Amino acid sequence: MKVVFCASEVFPFAKTGGLADVCGSLPIALKKIGIEVAIVLPGYRCVGQAGCAMEQVTEIVSRTKLGRNIQVYFIEHEQYFDREDLYGDAAGDYPDNIERFGFYCDQVLQLLKQIDFQPDIVHCHDWQTALIPVYMKEKYKDDAFYAQTKTVMTIHNLAFQGAFPKEQYPKLGVESSFAAQSFEFYDQVNLLKAGITYSDKVTTVSPQYAQEIQTKQFGCGLEGVLSERYDGVIGILNGLDHDVWNPRTDSFIAAKYSADDFSDAKLTNKMQLQKELYLDARDDVPLFGFVGRLSHQKGLDLVIDTIKDLVKMDVQMVFLGLGNGHYQEKLKQAAALYSENIAVRFDFNEPLGHQIYAGSDLFLMPSQFEPCGLSQMISLYYGTIPVVFKTGGLADTVKPFGLLNKDGNGFVFTDYSNAGFLKIVQKAVKVFSNDKEFHRLRGNALRRDFSWEKSARVYQEVYNNVKKQ
Repeated sequence: MKVVFCASEVFPFAKTGGLADVCGSLPIALKKIGIEVAIVLPGYRCVGQAGCAMEQVTEIVSRTKLGRNIQVYFIEHEQYFDREDLYGDAAGDYPDNIERFGFYCDQVLQLLKQIDFQPDIVHCHDWQTALIPVYMKEKYKDDAFYAQTKTVMTIHNLAFQGAFPKEQYPKLGVESSFAAQSFEFYDQVNLLKAGITYSDKVTTVSPQYAQEIQTKQFGCGLEGVLSERYDGVIGILNGLDHDVWNPRTDSFIAAKYSADDFSDAKLTNKMQLQKELYLDARDDVPLFGFVGRLSHQKGLDLVIDTIKDLVKMDVQMVFLGLGNGHYQEKLKQAAALYSENIAVRFDFNEPLGHQIYAGSDLFLMPSQFEPCGLSQMISLYYGTIPVVFKTGGLADTVKPFGLLNKDGNGFVFTDYSNAGFLKIVQKAVKVFSNDKEFHRLRGNALRRDFSWEKSARVYQEVYNNVKKQ
């Protein structure tokens, strides 16, 4: 079985979020179970700055390796990809994104022929790669090289769809008229809609999210397109790369630990985090961590609106992330007003992120919606208890802990409101104050296994089934 991964970002070469982590670790897991994988992504400026050993393949293609000899190819184009950021700048999304990623998608299919890598499956991730299934069935429909190749389209976040003015449709190089295609979406070009329609199979990143995106509440206008697919949408939970995220081996944290021996090391990590962020070194105060994108989706409105009540509970909170300027300013103001309780860092800081996961007692992740989420998995694997809203992948991975369910691993609320959020935080603080109960809860969390092996097997089954169609 030969599979090509096509994604707009792959860790460690280019990253803005969880998509990169998935596309940098899942291919390694697939390789381990015998699938031959190649990866193709745009050759951004940041790739050249990463210091990887590169080999020139063609005039516009370079390559390097990932894991155990996985070939990674970069489509180069100075005008399109030699930019500071991947998708946009302070002014917003790049206006030529439809051209940038249209060029990338077309070049992927040309490249595979040039290097004679004839795939069984082209696995596409999110809207930036959604034109590949379209081009396969339009521009390459009579090409013998792709006669037996099938496409899988994975949706990592349905909120991002690649919508553009319909006047830009001719730039795609598809012969059929705009009206005749599956691109039209409220008089715009919608690339993800086209990818969903043209692909041979659609998957997403958790079982719960697969159900949610077929409803009006979470479907972002595409619920009809998704629910009308004859073969349904499969939700496959993401996994963690334990070579990167593992408290037993993590070189970024102050003290390593395992599920069998964690109490002293967790305290050491907590004290280090408090020291690093200039908070009082106290073991009796619950320390809440947050690592992620600063956005409405992540539930920061709940946190900001209740900040006075949270501080009154005698808690500490640390925030690490980049994103919406509104949330940065609000958190900055809160940290200035409650400097003994709140610390913020607005940047991408991998070592500090690891220390927050290891040093925090609890992890704030009250996302309004969450396709899968990796942060709650990381926090669980590091024995840091997540506080989450019951949605998407959070509902699939975090099980409520309480009087009658002592085998739970986190705190889950179902009323998405300030009152509902405060109530679950109060419960978390109460359990934290009970050393015996919190130790048990932390042990439950540390024993969860989110390795990629199980999910890789599910993807293998999907590939085999699609190949037989």
